[in-house]
Amino acid sequence: MLDAHQLNVFLTAARTLNFTAAARQLHMTQPSVSQHIQALEQHFDLRLFIRSGRHLRLTDAGEALLPMAQEMVSISQSIDNKMESLKGDVYGRLTVGCSTTVGKYVLPFLLASFMQQYPKVEASCFVTPRKIAVQMLVDGEVNVALASKQELNPNLEFCRFITDKVSLIVPLNHPWAEREWVEPKELLQANFIWREEGSGTRFVAEEKLREHGIVFEQFKTILTLGNSEAIALAVQEGIGVGFVSQMIISRLVKGKVKPVKVRDMDIEQEIFIGRDANRMGTTAQTAFWEFVTDPNNPVLTQLMLASDENGDDFTLANAKMNGKMHERVR
Repeated sequence: MLDAHQLNVFLTAARTLNFTAAARQLHMTQPSVSQHIQALEQHFDLRLFIRSGRHLRLTDAGEALLPMAQEMVSISQSIDNKMESLKGDVYGRLTVGCSTTVGKYVLPFLLASFMQQYPKVEASCFVTPRKIAVQMLVDGEVNVALASKQELNPNLEFCRFITDKVSLIVPLNHPWAEREWVEPKELLQANFIWREEGSGTRFVAEEKLREHGIVFEQFKTILTLGNSEAIALAVQEGIGVGFVSQMIISRLVKGKVKPVKVRDMDIEQEIFIGRDANRMGTTAQTAFWEFVTDPNNPVLTQLMLASDENGDDFTLANAKMNGKMHERVR
């Protein structure tokens, strides 16, 4: 394989037509210059210089090699310069897998702020059900993924990210809209709209209901939908009642539906962020992981404050855990 250093020696010798002068310019010894030239001639099996005493001149092969050697040495120098400029810099590709709710209402702010700080990063986001996002992480298709508790994989590293509050919402003209709270058993009287089985919101709601002796099969389910935004809009239209994330309430249907408290039922969904620690990440992937797991991240703090203003829709895991956001879950 051609050596860019040997080609640079050849170029210097061709320019000076003197091995001793070339050696001085290259801070090498004259025998070392001669050896590099001989190595190139052996590689091509062609003479590159005609030696006449102390004088040199290029052969036809040497003349033919000259422009190509100049191009290769120039490219080599550009590569060295580029790689040198990247030392200590953050660059590379970043792919993130997340669920619809967090993908729409949290991740854009994080990515925008991160890429403002590191403009050489190229990022892409796959908004997909969290179970699929975790599988993509296992398969190496994404670098970071969000998951709820039931989707954690023991082969991956997870940190608590945010705690999303889940609330019951009813139409504004519903009898419960005038009440401060309802009893858990009263929920069985309503027409319910649910997420599909396996969704995080439905999982935590069912888990909390079981603590009150209520199982899913007891409900009067009139509709099952594939995302929480659709449930919120269906409730707004008066079709029924349902459990949705507070993020969706404050950003999509605030003032158009009524959140109603259920006595002794505070429903929260913990969201985790995960990576495959066994896969060597680019500087972009490493920097993003440090960015999103930093308990002092100003973007997450801003989101939390905005959420409090909008009705306390979610809290940061590090705030909830008294600063222990770096706790790893395996």
